[in-house]
Amino acid sequence: MATDRDQQQREQLRQQQELEEIRRSFAEMGARMGSMFEPAEPDEQGRPPLLPPAPPVARSPLGIPARFRWWLAAALVLVFVAGTAFGSILSRGDGGSDSPSSSGAATATTRAQATAPPPPATVTKTSVPETCVDTAELADEVISRLTRNIRDNRLAEMLRDYTIASQACRREASP
Repeated sequence: MATDRDQQQREQLRQQQELEEIRRSFAEMGARMGSMFEPAEPDEQGRPPLLPPAPPVARSPLGIPARFRWWLAAALVLVFVAGTAFGSILSRGDGGSDSPSSSGAATATTRAQATAPPPPATVTKTSVPETCVDTAELADEVISRLTRNIRDNRLAEMLRDYTIASQACRREASP
């Protein structure tokens, strides 16, 4: 029986040593691996880490990370677009404002308009050659027949007449 107890004690001792060895190896592995977000430093024995170091973060001369620069650029573009849209809405303006005006200003404006003489009427004299007027009428008729899908000899004759009238109009209109 004494031998059985000795064997049991040796077995327990061996199991405890194995357990401590496993714990120690896991602790060493954790120390070597470090954080996944930070590069691992060599351990005290000078062994290199198992994983390669993380790539460096691209930074500007001012020390701003690249990802932040893209977000900053996108935000600036968004602000610029919003400002442009807001400015165009404001500049359109209907000419009137929603705020009520004082009654004194309204009467002064009304009186000033009533006393002002009407502007002189300007008469514009059109000087279009008669052939150009005929050409426009022929063009209207040709387009009308084409849109109504009337494609016969009359359309061909009208198109020929339009071409001749158009050339005559160009000759008369050119200096």
